[in-house]
Amino acid sequence: MELTKKISILVPVYKSEETLESLMQRINDTLFPVYKNEYEVIFIEDCGGGKSWNIIEHLKSTYPNNIIGIKLSRNFGQHNALMCGLNYASGDIIITIDDDLQIPPEEIINLIKKHNETNADLVYGTFGDKKHNQVRNLGSWVIKRVFKIVFNAKPDATAFRLITKSLAKKLIEHKQNHVFLDGFIHWHTQNIQYQNVEHKTRQFGSSTYTVKKLLSLTFNLFFNFTVIPLRVITFLGIVFSIISFLIGLYMIYVKIYYGVPVQGYTSLATIILFTSSMMMMSMGIVGEYISRIFMSLNNKPQYSIEKKI
Repeated sequence: MELTKKISILVPVYKSEETLESLMQRINDTLFPVYKNEYEVIFIEDCGGGKSWNIIEHLKSTYPNNIIGIKLSRNFGQHNALMCGLNYASGDIIITIDDDLQIPPEEIINLIKKHNETNADLVYGTFGDKKHNQVRNLGSWVIKRVFKIVFNAKPDATAFRLITKSLAKKLIEHKQNHVFLDGFIHWHTQNIQYQNVEHKTRQFGSSTYTVKKLLSLTFNLFFNFTVIPLRVITFLGIVFSIISFLIGLYMIYVKIYYGVPVQGYTSLATIILFTSSMMMMSMGIVGEYISRIFMSLNNKPQYSIEKKI
């Protein structure tokens, strides 16, 4: 295998006391025989509480030349934590991997091999059989379908990625507070490859991706990278305007030619409730875009660092 000068491994950490030591040991066992000390592991502790930061400090003392520990001041989310890590990564290629050991760290070598064979800007590790719970699998399926609609791209983006240094430099230029890393990636490159990797059952705890977080990622996809919601409400406005106009003409017709009285309370209440709900939904969608514009103009940071070791 052709050697790359230096490897950076980014690990967003959130409530993972049980797995961190084993993860680091297996990363070291995988990379040290090939790269010696020409690799670094950047743990970004996303303020999940517990003893994760204490373990990172301990690991730093055990592997002083190979670990950077960053503790964020509050929980910013996985993608924001990765953006933080990208700013500190010095490797020629950068690997992002979750902290739960569902993806064996030994698979890192396979991503590097794929990159060396294809010279891709990005290599995704893809799974034939995901060992997540049903809610997480459903959420992932929805996000992938939305991803395909928004980017017209293969919906196989995963959290296990290889990113080249040149691509990483482009990614960190993005300053949006609402981060969706794979969205940024697909703005900059189509030189993407895929490598099948193993995905194991979670041994400790449960997934921290709640329905709320999965919905938030879906919203970020729609509102940060496309104007589809605005076009939908415009289309619905036109359709319902035409329908309302035709209904009005019909009511005038039956009143004039047949003397049939127009029904009052029930139909009027239904129309008011329906139009009001449509207006509120439309205002909510427009409000989402305005709030994101405000956040961008307000220069709200993607992350804030409490300490670094």
